[in-house]
Amino acid sequence: MPGERGRRNTLERVLRIDQATYDALVEHAKREHPVEACGMVVGPIGSDQPVRHVEMVNAAGSPTFYEYDSSDLFQLYKEMDDRDEEPVVIYHSHTATEAYPSVTDINLASEPGAHYVLVSTREHGNNPGPVEFRSYRIIDGVVTEEEVTIVDTVTPAEESS
Repeated sequence: MPGERGRRNTLERVLRIDQATYDALVEHAKREHPVEACGMVVGPIGSDQPVRHVEMVNAAGSPTFYEYDSSDLFQLYKEMDDRDEEPVVIYHSHTATEAYPSVTDINLASEPGAHYVLVSTREHGNNPGPVEFRSYRIIDGVVTEEEVTIVDTVTPAEESS
């Protein structure tokens, strides 16, 4: 479950994400507005490669809080174990505030190796228009913003540079 996986040897201060995955996260956030959207992008253990997007249901159904359905979360971690994957990106949306982790977000951050992405839909909701898309590392309650680089395809060579 969360927090049980080992830390990567070095934590980069940049999230490299492909355009299709970026678009999928933004589309999910806009589609769910005004309820917070949530999910993960998982990848091979230790790779820091976000390759498989998994939308989750916000069991709280709230515009100010997200909560994974416990059985869905258990199933996802079982799948990741079977496929030698781990959470690379843990994301959710903020519907009325900026894309910065709340105190609750910080307290619930249990994957020190993950990139925590926030997508703010406060400006345009589910209508056309830009969103605020930001990524953070959250380790032991310390929030560090990191650069987001959108690439055509995430490859192992990009991840090691």
